[in-house]
Amino acid sequence: MSKRDDELSGKSGIKTKVLDIAKDVEKGYIDQRDRVDDTMDYWDAYNCNLSGKQFYDGNSKIFVPIIKDAVTARKTRFVNQMFPQSQRYVEVTTENGDIPHATMALLEHYIRKTQLRTRVMPALLINGDVEGQYSLYVGWKETKRSLVRKVEKPIKTDGLEQEDLGSVEDIEEEEYVDAMPDVSIIPDADLLILPSTVDTIDDAIEAGGSVTILRRWTKAQIAKLIKDKDIDKAKGEVLIETMNKIQAGEEKKNMPKELADAAGIKAKGKFALVYEIWTKLKVDGEYVLCRIYYGGENHVLSVKRCPYWCDQVPVISAPAERVANVVKGRSQIADVLDIQIFANDQINEGADTAHFSAMPIIMTDPEKNPRVGSMVLGLASIWETNPRDTQFAQFPELWKSAFERVAECKNQIFQSLGVNPAMMPNQTGSKQKRNQAEIANEQQVDILTTADAVTVLEEGILTPLLHRFAEYDHQFRDKAITVRQFGEVGIKAVMQDIEPIQMNRRFEFRWFGVEAARNAAQVQQQIAMANVFKEVPPNLYQGHRLDLTHLMVQLAENAFGPRLAPLTFVSLKDDLEVPVELENQLLASGMDAEVHPMDKDPEHIQAHVQLLQQVGDEHGVIRAHILRHQQQMQMKVQAQAQAMQGGPPGGGGGGPQAGSQPQPGRNVKGPPGAINADRLPAAGAVGMPRKT
Repeated sequence: MSKRDDELSGKSGIKTKVLDIAKDVEKGYIDQRDRVDDTMDYWDAYNCNLSGKQFYDGNSKIFVPIIKDAVTARKTRFVNQMFPQSQRYVEVTTENGDIPHATMALLEHYIRKTQLRTRVMPALLINGDVEGQYSLYVGWKETKRSLVRKVEKPIKTDGLEQEDLGSVEDIEEEEYVDAMPDVSIIPDADLLILPSTVDTIDDAIEAGGSVTILRRWTKAQIAKLIKDKDIDKAKGEVLIETMNKIQAGEEKKNMPKELADAAGIKAKGKFALVYEIWTKLKVDGEYVLCRIYYGGENHVLSVKRCPYWCDQVPVISAPAERVANVVKGRSQIADVLDIQIFANDQINEGADTAHFSAMPIIMTDPEKNPRVGSMVLGLASIWETNPRDTQFAQFPELWKSAFERVAECKNQIFQSLGVNPAMMPNQTGSKQKRNQAEIANEQQVDILTTADAVTVLEEGILTPLLHRFAEYDHQFRDKAITVRQFGEVGIKAVMQDIEPIQMNRRFEFRWFGVEAARNAAQVQQQIAMANVFKEVPPNLYQGHRLDLTHLMVQLAENAFGPRLAPLTFVSLKDDLEVPVELENQLLASGMDAEVHPMDKDPEHIQAHVQLLQQVGDEHGVIRAHILRHQQQMQMKVQAQAQAMQGGPPGGGGGGPQAGSQPQPGRNVKGPPGAINADRLPAAGAVGMPRKT
């Protein structure tokens, strides 16, 4: 079996097979040209560009941004649903049931490094709505930097090698390699999946088809690919030489052929259009996944096996709205583009007639009014005519009806795209106040629409993306890195070194951000359910024990966020006694030491007093530490006395009844900014809010 970095284009029959596949690919790009043309119209609608599809051609050139507002509202709503405030996006399932917190922290580290929340997903959601397809290319990249730092080096003479004459500040330089996954968005026009009558990319590859991405390479990129040995040096140099021969601004004479053949050298900007084709080829008697670089005109640049150990196409693609037995989906704008065009025509017609209604129409009889020429509008002007012979009229205000038509178009587009007032800003300040039932209905529609859209992204894009992160990390990273980790249950966020993932254990990754994002009503229902659990007797769940730790941690993260929630629970590991000798070492060096609840306070106080008498307390940390031990002793005595009296630990009349919500007394005003219970969404349940 050939190695993954072996060049295969020279093997018998490989080049002939590649050229046959390339012809099918070229024909495939021609066949999807109508889809590309439609996509350009959809992008014009999103970018608010008036096109030749407009029927009215007057003086005004106004574009009503209805589609742009709708797509932006969907993008904002869906991104916030997938990336909750808790910043916990990953769920990992293992064979033995242990929670691999280190692996979860590593994947969330890569999510932050690739800027998935701010750079990738917002643009991907817009692409999905406009083009009808979510497509990502997932690779691995390394960035090398030369870091310079100041160091202290000893000064020594040649004659006195053993004698230290002090130190001097020097500069030291070292190479730093920053490695992480590389996630980029693929435009729908640049992606071709053959055959198109399959459901997924894997189905296309197994059916003998291919997945192709159109690449635009500059001279610098070609030189880097040659250096990395991704393409053959001789063929790459020929490609660069061909680019040099084309003068800036030169165009090919055979324009139809140039449009039909997407690959080749383009004069404007001097870049090469190259097909990156992924398909299975028969190598040494076995079919293996290969990557082909094809430069057009029978120019095969490279044929190699898939460079990734997972042996999968580095393209993750899913339709925004699936069509049966078709790998690509329909654009969300396809059904509302004509309505947007109609709205633009109406607003421009109304704008052209608006200035007529702003000026009065003066009707006069020239025979009875011979001084028409002197009747010019001006301040305090005098018209020498009979008032009954001159009348004023008003041009109809047609622009008002135009705005009404535009408003109806807006409502229809929002309805077709699943946008409701709850997703739009500045809706609460409208003149028409919605009643309680309308608000509940809008919020319910918002929940259902959002859940349907983000589930497609979760299953089709984000969950496979987590698997690629883990697989690439296993292949490319060979050094430990330091990442931020939330740690075991109840431990504060720490920095932990993560060793390269060992794939001898089975991991199952799932994007957890959608489930982690809960609204206020859902958090309240979870609290009520926790109260129910507390009241269930143990004999009803024999063979099990009740552990609410994970539930309480999740509730804290949903309510308080990732910074405050870890401080709510303190691990028992942090409460263990710290040796008094270690505390004395820290205190003697001027460093403060925390007091732990399990410390034996009298023994610690005695040892610290002896240290105080021996070394003094220049920094004041020893006296402060002794005082905290004394305070802790008093608190322990008070807690023990209260427990002997039988009172509740926190005082008061106990907790709420099973299933109840903590509520203030009647006629008690809530805190500023509190959400009224009648305005809370139904937490996923269909129904009307309660009566008031």
